[in-house]
Amino acid sequence: MIARAAAILRALEQEPEGLSLGQLAGRLDLARSTVQRIVAALGSEQLVMAASPTGRVRLGPALLRLAASVETDVAALVRPFIAELSAALRETVDFAAIRRDHLTFIDQVVGPQRLRTVSAVGETFPLYCTANGKAHLALLEDAEIEALIGRSYPARTPRTLTRIEDLLAEVAVIRREGVAFDREEHMVGISAAGVALRDVLGNPVAISVPVPTQRFLGEEAAIATRLLATKQALQERFSDRGE
Repeated sequence: MIARAAAILRALEQEPEGLSLGQLAGRLDLARSTVQRIVAALGSEQLVMAASPTGRVRLGPALLRLAASVETDVAALVRPFIAELSAALRETVDFAAIRRDHLTFIDQVVGPQRLRTVSAVGETFPLYCTANGKAHLALLEDAEIEALIGRSYPARTPRTLTRIEDLLAEVAVIRREGVAFDREEHMVGISAAGVALRDVLGNPVAISVPVPTQRFLGEEAAIATRLLATKQALQERFSDRGE
């Protein structure tokens, strides 16, 4: 029963408009009466909720609360690592979670420089023109990238890559080197380096170091080396927590 309930929740994961009981039964090869019984139990715990007057259901608020609790725990686990990275580089370091075709900043350690970059926690950025976003895309197959973000993208600056062919060429380099760069592609005057990985639960997350371009130039290699070391340390920490 628990496995069937989990299968229903997974089926609803990518369906913000919800699914009907019949659709769930068809996807999971279960009897409609079985699906109805499990959905009723999940609904009583607010794990699913009505999505329409016609009987569709979607994920419920209890799951959002559980996810927020896990995210807070992951951010607390990551914070000493990004604080150490910030101190070593004397720059701001961001920690973000990936949300389908965009990323959301969930923690930040602000660097001590007077001229620095600061993004609000909770702010969302696209994947295709940010260092942390492109680092995540490099973890996907080319076909998955196209399915996720399409073939063309709006230009944020004159340097933004706006075609899938150009983006995939850069992604190939990121896969080889392990670090992604944003050279004024999202915002004029700001450059960044980023890495991506999966947290202890397998959720995609990313770390980035945004720097005013005038200070970023010539420091890319040093920033990349520190980022890769931080990624390796975090992967080992996540592995320890998962055992």
